[in-house]
Amino acid sequence: MLRGNFLRCTVESSDVVEAQQRMLAARSRLGRRVNGWSMVTEGIGVYGDDYLRRAVVAMVGLGADVPEDAVYPVLVADADGAVPTGAHDHVLHFDAGALPPVGAFRSVTLYDEDGFPVPNELARYCLGDRDRPRRNTDGSLDIVLARTRPATGPDTNWPPAPDGPLARSASLRLYAPHADLLTGVWEPPCVRTV
Repeated sequence: MLRGNFLRCTVESSDVVEAQQRMLAARSRLGRRVNGWSMVTEGIGVYGDDYLRRAVVAMVGLGADVPEDAVYPVLVADADGAVPTGAHDHVLHFDAGALPPVGAFRSVTLYDEDGFPVPNELARYCLGDRDRPRRNTDGSLDIVLARTRPATGPDTNWPPAPDGPLARSASLRLYAPHADLLTGVWEPPCVRTV
C-alpha cells in the first residue's frame, strides 16, 4: 500500500451504504474501554461465521492476531475524556512494577492520520522495552507523547507524536500477554495532558 492510495469502494448502492454503517457502529463495540484505551482481548483473530466482526477488523487493519499472541490497546481519550492531540504534551505513566505483563515485548507506537509511522528527527517510530527508556528514581516509567522534544526529562522516553489527534494514532503493542492482561486484572494507565 502506498501513502494516499487506499482502496475505496465506489459502489454506492443502499446495501453497501448500510453495510458500511453497520461496520462503523460495530467498530465502537469491538473492544472494551479502559482508562481511555480501547482494548480487544477476545473474539478477534478467529471469526467463524461472524462476518461483521471480520469485516470490522478488516476495515481497521489487514487482519488481527489472536489475543493470546498479541493485544493492541488503542488510545481514544486522555484522563479527562478529551481527545488528545499533538498540540499538547501528554504523559503515559506506569507505576513501578505495573508495566504491561507480557512474555515477549511491549512498545508504544504512534502513527500519523494515514496509519504510517510518524516521520521525525530521531527516526524513532516506537518506544519499547528494548529501547531501555529511563526510569524514574522510584522505579516508575514516564513516556512522553509529544510532537516536539521534551523540554525536561530524557528524550529516550519520547516517541515523537503526530501533529493531529492522538486518538486512534497511539497504540500499545503487547506481545505474548499474560493472563492478567487478557482477563482485565492489569489495565493500561490513563494518558495525562501536561
